[in-house]
Amino acid sequence: MKKRRKRNTSRKAQALPSDPRDSFNTPFSCLGDMLKQAQAEAQSDNEEDKNNPVPEGESCSPNQSQSANGAEEENTLFREAMAGVEPLQSNRVRARDPGPLSKPSRRPLLEGELEAYAQLVDLVSGEGSFDIEYTDEYIEGAVIGADPDLLTKLRRGDFSIQAHFDLHGMTTSEAREAVERFILSSVIKGLRCVLIIHGRGLNSRDQIPILKERMSSWLKRGRLKKMVLAFATAQPCDGGAGALYVFLRKCKPEKMQFTD
Repeated sequence: MKKRRKRNTSRKAQALPSDPRDSFNTPFSCLGDMLKQAQAEAQSDNEEDKNNPVPEGESCSPNQSQSANGAEEENTLFREAMAGVEPLQSNRVRARDPGPLSKPSRRPLLEGELEAYAQLVDLVSGEGSFDIEYTDEYIEGAVIGADPDLLTKLRRGDFSIQAHFDLHGMTTSEAREAVERFILSSVIKGLRCVLIIHGRGLNSRDQIPILKERMSSWLKRGRLKKMVLAFATAQPCDGGAGALYVFLRKCKPEKMQFTD
């Protein structure tokens, strides 16, 4: 009868690990120790914070502390730069530039308005034409555009006669020169209404009043046109058909330009 060989169970027992988990690969086995170490450090920091508390109102962050110090330095520099500066007392607000003003549109003048405007310009400049009416007994005329009441008052003799001149005994050329000198002298003196006695022509050939006919031509042309506004046959008390009222412009002699 064969004997059975005993197995060495003690060697096998020594070879096996005491913990079955040691027989497997456990790469995260050290995490537990690391976690315990971190918790211990955090607890140590908390105890240190309790022993050394931060004063109320102060920040423990280094970045915040540096920002506060920089802002304080800027405020200090600004106060030093503005030392001695006084604010302006005026509270006026500068208005904005309105820019170029737009020109209002103009309505084109009608044909009748253009004619009236042209007559007004001629009247002011002394270039206006005369509207003349005459008969065998009387003669009258006024610059076109003049006030109609002017000729009416002049015809009635409402204006005071400020000077007069008599042409009796003169030739036509002499009379023309005398009339020009008399009118110019009256304008220089600032006179407005004068009387020129030209006569009825009773002593002339064929008893034709030559000077009376020439008077209207002289007053509405050349130099005299720039100085005369209106003329009319005088009232009987001032010479009647043998005399003429002349109403002069009010103008400065140095600004008058005479043309023949």
